[in-house]
Amino acid sequence: MAHLLVVESWVGSMSRLLPKALGEGGHDFTFLTRDLRHYLRSAPEGTDHPLLTARNIITAPTNDVEALLPQVERLHGALGFDGVVTSCDYYLPTAARIAARLGLPGPAPEAMENACRKDATRRVLADAGVPGPRFAVCADGAEAAVAALGLGYPLVVKPVDLCAGMLVRRVDDERQLAEACRALADFPYNARGQRRASHILLEEFLQGPEVSVETVTFRGAVTVVGVTDKSLGGATAFVETGHMFPAALGPEDLAAVTATAVAAGAALGLDDVVAHTEIKLTAEGPRVVEVNPRPAGNRITELIRHVTGIDLAAACVDVALGREPALHPRDTGLRSAAIGFLVPDTAGTLASFDGAAAVREADGVLEAQFAEAGRAVEAADSNNGYLGHIMAGDAAEFGARRRVETLLSGVRPRLVRS
Repeated sequence: MAHLLVVESWVGSMSRLLPKALGEGGHDFTFLTRDLRHYLRSAPEGTDHPLLTARNIITAPTNDVEALLPQVERLHGALGFDGVVTSCDYYLPTAARIAARLGLPGPAPEAMENACRKDATRRVLADAGVPGPRFAVCADGAEAAVAALGLGYPLVVKPVDLCAGMLVRRVDDERQLAEACRALADFPYNARGQRRASHILLEEFLQGPEVSVETVTFRGAVTVVGVTDKSLGGATAFVETGHMFPAALGPEDLAAVTATAVAAGAALGLDDVVAHTEIKLTAEGPRVVEVNPRPAGNRITELIRHVTGIDLAAACVDVALGREPALHPRDTGLRSAAIGFLVPDTAGTLASFDGAAAVREADGVLEAQFAEAGRAVEAADSNNGYLGHIMAGDAAEFGARRRVETLLSGVRPRLVRS
């Protein structure tokens, strides 16, 4: 049994997958947080609350790394940690810094910092010759307006340090660019109370389907677990509306996207890490959208487990402990699995869902979850605004996506307009 230090986790689907992996691995954990109130809510999806299984819950200044490190050293002397892990994007560099300070396994802190900052990722990949969009890093909206003239519209405006597609926008002209830049300036702190960097990332708008490459790197050896296809919606926003694993790619495209993802991870110096690299398949070849040095979100990890039996949450724990992860696929009876999200496009109060009961009873459904009545709803502008999802599998081939789309078409949320 190992004892892990878990730093500010329980976000998204990993809120149940990480503690599940810890428990199934026979491990226990100490939980570190700056604000326990952030976690005093109902347990995810009806399960026992993850913090009930913690050996210790300790309040610490997790947003102040320099103050945090000596405190963690003292904790390590008293409690003894075997690894450090987090499931929250905003604390990945912190976890790497802690592991390095304590002499525990983990990725290089500089590599994690560069991978978690979109502007740094762009510069590192460009210097290494890894293909991506043309880009500019701007100090403010005025500088962005000048840079946009050189890049040419349409463009993608991104914050350099947010996740889940928050405030990522396509802009087609100066007016839209100014609006997007104002929105970034009006959002000075992230959801964890961390002061955001004010820089603005402008990128060439890439045409083509998007996929993600799921990899595990352990002691310099990269394992490509597979490639997931992605569908996007949300007009000027980039809201993920669904995924299927594995992606139905031909051998040439499959080889090209996996080689690009491996090159991106190598350029960033990522090792002892599970990674989720998003790539656009353009007419000119694969282009890196971003590199996420953690398991994929939006239940992609669950799609992979249903098809291959590989548990990427468990792999994340293993590499944090310096142990070789189990990455050998097994026959699960499914050839593909897909998920589709209910993405609201209008505002109101959720009253009910039409068709939800029939979906839960349909053949091939792996998960069907819907928001509770009474929820306030806004038109989704990021991956944080879903009203539910449907996941289904296909035992024959790549039919899971079609199955999910059919099921989604039979579900309709009823909103009471405000």
